[in-house]
Amino acid sequence: MSDEIKRVTLKEKLHLPTVGKARWIGFAILLAFMAVRAIDPAPLNVLRLKTFDLYQQIKPRDILPNSPVVIIDLDDASQEAIGQWPWPRNIVSRMVENLFAMGVGVVGFDIIFAEPDRMNGKNVVSSLVGLDPETKKKIEQLPSNDAILGDLIKRARRVVVGQAGLSSEKEYTGRKPLRSRVFERQLRGAPKPQEWAPAFPGLLRNVDDIERFAGGHGILSLVAEPDGIVRRIPAFFRSGKRLYPSLSVEMMRIAAGRSGIIAKGGQAGIIDISISKQIKVPTDRIGRMWPYFSKSDRKKYVSAKDVITGTVDPKLIRGKLALIGTSAVGLLDIKTVPTEQFIPGVEVHAQLIESVLTKSFLSRPAYVDVLEMGIALIGGILIIILTPWIGAKWTLLLFFAIAGGAGTTSWYMFAEQKIILDAAFAIITILLLYVTLTYTSYASEEAERRQTRDAFSKYLSPAMVEQVVENPSLLSLGGTKRDMTLLFCDVRGFTSISELFDAEGLTVLINKLLTPLTDIILARQGTIDKYMGDCIMAFWNAPMDDPNHAKDGCTAALEMVAAMKPLNDRLEKEAKEEGRKHLDLKVGLGLNSGDAVVGNMGTAQRMDYSVLGDTVNTAARLEGQSKTYGVDIVLGPKTWEQVEQDFATLRLDNIQVKGKTVGLLVYALMGDADLAKDVKFIEVKELVENMLNTYTAQKWSEARTYIDQLRVKGESFRLDVLCDLYEGRISAYEVTPPGPDWDGIFVATTK
Repeated sequence: MSDEIKRVTLKEKLHLPTVGKARWIGFAILLAFMAVRAIDPAPLNVLRLKTFDLYQQIKPRDILPNSPVVIIDLDDASQEAIGQWPWPRNIVSRMVENLFAMGVGVVGFDIIFAEPDRMNGKNVVSSLVGLDPETKKKIEQLPSNDAILGDLIKRARRVVVGQAGLSSEKEYTGRKPLRSRVFERQLRGAPKPQEWAPAFPGLLRNVDDIERFAGGHGILSLVAEPDGIVRRIPAFFRSGKRLYPSLSVEMMRIAAGRSGIIAKGGQAGIIDISISKQIKVPTDRIGRMWPYFSKSDRKKYVSAKDVITGTVDPKLIRGKLALIGTSAVGLLDIKTVPTEQFIPGVEVHAQLIESVLTKSFLSRPAYVDVLEMGIALIGGILIIILTPWIGAKWTLLLFFAIAGGAGTTSWYMFAEQKIILDAAFAIITILLLYVTLTYTSYASEEAERRQTRDAFSKYLSPAMVEQVVENPSLLSLGGTKRDMTLLFCDVRGFTSISELFDAEGLTVLINKLLTPLTDIILARQGTIDKYMGDCIMAFWNAPMDDPNHAKDGCTAALEMVAAMKPLNDRLEKEAKEEGRKHLDLKVGLGLNSGDAVVGNMGTAQRMDYSVLGDTVNTAARLEGQSKTYGVDIVLGPKTWEQVEQDFATLRLDNIQVKGKTVGLLVYALMGDADLAKDVKFIEVKELVENMLNTYTAQKWSEARTYIDQLRVKGESFRLDVLCDLYEGRISAYEVTPPGPDWDGIFVATTK
């Protein structure tokens, strides 16, 4: 198990998150969203309204089996039977009279009688030619149709006539302004409700004969949202300094027998309206009511012709609030509501009355704005903190949990409490934060991957680079202690070889040498640490784990030695073609295993992935001793311990290399497992062991005997240098014995 040597802070030990670039971006986005929500621009408002539309489409208000409202429809069938609209008002009077005869509660006109009836006596006389004066006088003296209707309205009393808002002021000479039936109340210090109410510069009123006898006056205007959908209906409008109720509110006031309605205001806008003691309706800040729409209900429609002819069942009329309007497409009173793309405007008024009287209206209390922003704020902060910390996968589950919780809460409040809470804003905010942070993390990881790939491609094989890139945990930046195998490779006699080339030619030669040797190291899962002229330093078991690092290092070393012959053959051929002298390239290698510190070394401006430690130094010293012993590859003791069963090795010496204070058993790597089983090699290995044992025991003559046998039997293994080395030492010790306590250690005087 490797030990971290870099300093670990308390925050790192506890795995606490830090505020990085991604989180700052997240906080900036969250702050921007909170600001946008506080401003609440039209597009955001429309998005919120679309969410509420969806709720009503999924679960529209149930159609009432016995609605308190009936619609007297000036439909196509009625116009075909009676004539094109507008009808003479004596016919309208007959219709209203029949309604009250059937026991209607209140009659409301979703129609404006803005001009005198064209069938009044004076209008008829002016349009007919050839009438004698007496006939003209009799016709002119007939009661006008407007007066007939007005007289009926006066007697009935429970009739509400409509009026419409105008975009410009309209004067009615000799007529007083309509009486306001809206009483304003406000909390202490709050502005009057009229300061918040939607306003029209002028009103389109009914003719005087009808208007002055009406029991109530209601504004017909249905103001659509920016997307053209009618969702909220103003309880009243302001014209001048007076508030006038909408048609549906005025009808409910008349039905309740109240002299007026009360509008209550607060510091932030209008709070609610009171139609009666039992009927109080919450509004938005500008006094709009929010009906809970059902699907269109054709059962509440009664054809106007059936009322006029008296053929309608009185049970459909008795005690109800009757709205006189039209569903005929040609009369252009078609609206769009959340539950229907096309619906007559008169039914919008009817649905509002139903919602209020059955207390099925929707409400949006002031606290829901704070709640919506709170959900977005808390959920956003959690996403910002956790996404870079625990990763995109687990944070996605958190997002689904928050989104599901917010959506479920929003739906529950709508379905059970009739309170509309917008979960879409919070979900979109959190989703955008999640996507942004995930992308930022991905981009950061990609940048790190590119940086890692660029850095490690210099000293790792492409396959190893991709593994490190895909799994950065394999790489511990800052330095870790690992059990590793180090390899040093150097060209012998390179000084003489370099004299044969100029600088450019020498560079080409070095590249031709280093390329195949590097390929071998990388192919055996090694890591190139650095090139030092003609020397290569490499290691195994970092950054990738390699449990067979000693074996892989030895295999690479043998292949590197074997690669020299084809390389020298090619170089010799090139030398002959160029007419210059050729010297074979020969390499010596040293391998050593043990603990070493590996990681990124250097400064913030420049760093290299390298390795440090005594194991490294010893490996370098062993490479230098390969020439001393006349072998290609020298192994340290820990490397030998791990590979002795897999390779052909010979014990060389117990040496104290330069810079060390203790002896070190060193070995020669002679070949692979096949050579280790060769009878001749086994015999040579036994001779070497006997020679070293007698040498250590200071039995010089016996040692010489074994050396002589090695010269003969070990000729194919090129052990002449080793034999000469020991024969020279023995000659020296015969003159100057090492002493009785000598343990066979030879102190090297060169690197």
